[in-house]
Amino acid sequence: MKREEIVMLCTSDLSGQVRGKGFPASDLKERLVKGIGWTPTNSMITAHGPIAPSPWGPFGDLVLVPDAATQVRVDFGADHAAENFILGDICCLDGSPWPVCPRGFLKRVLQAIEDRHRLRVKAAFEHEFIYDGVSERPNASYALDAFRRQDLFAETFLGALKEAGLTLDTFMPEYGPTQYEVTVGPAIGVKAADHAVAVREIARGVATRLGHRASFTPILRPDAVGNGVHVHFSLVDAASGTPVNHDPAHAYGLSMRAGAFISGILRKLPAITAVTAASTVSYLRLTPNRWSAAYNNLGYRDREAGVRICPVFETTSTDVGKQLHFEFRAADAAASPYLLLGAILAAGLYGLDRDLPVAEVCQGAPQDLSDDERCKLGIERLPPSLPEALDRFEADTDLADLFGADLKSAYLAHKRFEAEMMGKLSAEEQCERYRIAY
Repeated sequence: MKREEIVMLCTSDLSGQVRGKGFPASDLKERLVKGIGWTPTNSMITAHGPIAPSPWGPFGDLVLVPDAATQVRVDFGADHAAENFILGDICCLDGSPWPVCPRGFLKRVLQAIEDRHRLRVKAAFEHEFIYDGVSERPNASYALDAFRRQDLFAETFLGALKEAGLTLDTFMPEYGPTQYEVTVGPAIGVKAADHAVAVREIARGVATRLGHRASFTPILRPDAVGNGVHVHFSLVDAASGTPVNHDPAHAYGLSMRAGAFISGILRKLPAITAVTAASTVSYLRLTPNRWSAAYNNLGYRDREAGVRICPVFETTSTDVGKQLHFEFRAADAAASPYLLLGAILAAGLYGLDRDLPVAEVCQGAPQDLSDDERCKLGIERLPPSLPEALDRFEADTDLADLFGADLKSAYLAHKRFEAEMMGKLSAEEQCERYRIAY
C-alpha cells in the first residue's frame, strides 16, 4: 500500500505539551501560507487530559500559522513513519497575534528588549530526562556503563538532531536513575525555544522508534533526583552581535547591563517560578541540598543558585567576553520553552528598565545564612508549592503588561485547576502522572 506522509503543525501550549493538527505533506506549500484552524479552548487542555475552566468555552476560532524555518523532518526508514512537524504561532483570523500564544509572548518580550535597550538574547537549553530503555543500577552516575547500556539511542538521537539541523553540544548519563542529559548549541531569540521544543520531541520520537520512552518529567519519584531544564543565556548588541556581558573591573566579571538584567531576574524569580517550574512535582525538586535552586540568589560557579555565573575556561588565548554567560536553574520541562524563556527575559527586562544595581554574589548556601544576612542580600526562599507560586505570580504587577491580561488569567486558571486535580493524589501518584504526561 502506498503511504502518504503527514506533517503536524504544532504549538507548545500552556502545559508545555506539543499539540497541533496534521495535513498531507503534499499540501505543505499551501499550508505555509494559510495555516490551519485552531480553537481557543485547546489552550486549556491540561497535561493530564481534563480541560481547565475556559473563558472561551465552545466559542471562537483561531489559526495556527507555521514558521517554515522551524520544520523538523527525520526519516526513520521504511519501517517507521517519518517525524515531520512544524512549529507556529497562534493568531486571530485577521492575522494578528493571539495574546495567549506562548510563542507570541516570547516574541513580544524579545522585541521589547531590542526596542528599549538595543539588545538581543542568545540562549541554549540544557535538558535532563529519563530513558526507560535502561534498567536502574547503583553507581551508574556519569558512568561509561550507563552510556553503553542506552545502546543505539544516543547515536540515533544525534543523527536525528543533525537531520533536523541542530548541533549537539553534549550528551551524557546523569546522576539520577536512568537519567541522561542533552544540550544543543545556543541560538538567538525565539530560535532557542524552537530548538528546545525540537530536542524534546526528537528524543521522544527516537525512543518510540526503539520501543521505549523518554520522559522529561520534573521528577521520577519523590526521593529521586529531579530533571531540570537549565537555561544558559547572554546578551549581545542588537546591531553588531557583540557580547555585552563582561566587565573585567567587576569582581566576577559582570557588566552593568548584564548585572541589571540578572538583578531583575533575581527580584522577580519568586513570582515567575509559577511559570518556570510549572507542575506540582516541580517543587519536590526545588529544595535545598538537592543541587537545585531553592532561593533567588546569584551564585558564582554554584549549582544550587537561582542564577549562576558560569565558568570560563581561561587560557592565554581565551576571550572571556565571548564566553561569559549565565544559567537560570529554577526550571523544568513542565514549562513550555516559550513561556519559560519569556518569563526569564521579562524579569530581566524589568531589571534593565529600572537600571537595577548589580546583585551581590551569595557566598555559600543561602540556607546556611541567617535571616538578616539573606535580607541584606535580597535573598528569599522560592515558593514551596505550585499554588503558592501561582499566588505570587498573580500578585506581581510589574510584569503584567508583558504577559498581558489574557495570557496571565488563562495561565492562572489552567494551572490552578491542575494543582487542585493533582492535590487529591499522593506525591508518588503525582510523579507517575507527570512521568506519563512528559
